[in-house]
Amino acid sequence: MTLWLLRHGEAEPRARSDAERPLTERGRREVRKAAERLRGCELAHILVSPYLRAQQTAELVRESLGLKLPLTTVDWATPDDSPRAAANQLDAYPGECLLVSHNPLLGSLAGLLLHGHLQQPLGLSTASLVALDGETIPGLMQLAGLYHPS
Repeated sequence: MTLWLLRHGEAEPRARSDAERPLTERGRREVRKAAERLRGCELAHILVSPYLRAQQTAELVRESLGLKLPLTTVDWATPDDSPRAAANQLDAYPGECLLVSHNPLLGSLAGLLLHGHLQQPLGLSTASLVALDGETIPGLMQLAGLYHPS
């Protein structure tokens, strides 16, 4: 399995709530750059946090790549959710999968899947894209790529 992890693009610093923070124009540009790295991938699923900036990021990826694939909103992919709980959910989505979410969840999830523990999270900037290959079992995935669009 190839698992792609995409952190949302740069978001506005304030909104009525953290969940309602939209992407900035810079964030939209970052996401479009990151999306190009996914061109040619055969995504079976696009999983996305319910937060606005993640939803906007996933929609930009879908538009940039001309995909008809639906977005699947998952409630276990918010910034404060458990990386272990998220890892346990991934087997329900076979095939090549893109998860659009936030830090610290994504950095910790990547570290968990690569190393089998939470002590070495990957450092991810906005719109960073990670490619992991292997079984979605902690410690058994391999880093296939890391892209920072800055």
